[in-house]
Amino acid sequence: METDLKNLIFVDCEGHGPAPTLNDDKLFEFGAVSYPGRATFHGVGATKETFTKFDNWIKQVCVPGWRPLFMSDNPAYDWQFINYYFHLFLGANPFGHSARRISDFYAGLVGNFTDTQSWKKLRVTEHDHNPVHDALGNLEAFERLLNGER
Repeated sequence: METDLKNLIFVDCEGHGPAPTLNDDKLFEFGAVSYPGRATFHGVGATKETFTKFDNWIKQVCVPGWRPLFMSDNPAYDWQFINYYFHLFLGANPFGHSARRISDFYAGLVGNFTDTQSWKKLRVTEHDHNPVHDALGNLEAFERLLNGER
């Protein structure tokens, strides 16, 4: 598949216990990996400092003039936290108001709307609930899909 994809940011959030709360560095962490560059970011805690660093990292890894695109295994979970904390701490979400779900992309490629899990076999990095590892594994699977694997 010929592609000119830029500024894809694969994100995985991990909540440990109840829903993350403000300034809680024990219950929330997230990982992000840029595509195509594969730079990584590990955010720990729902704090202004964490989200300021994440915002700066996004600006460093993205091509200027192109909006970053949030990619996730489950944006219904991952995006909501990132969006909420960006708005809370910085007043805006650099990803805008949308995200892309890898499972939906896969289901479309194979022509089976209900097959939302088979793509996970294409991960190279083990899914171990380290959010950086999990985001990288999702990027690897996505890249393999772009290269024609199913």
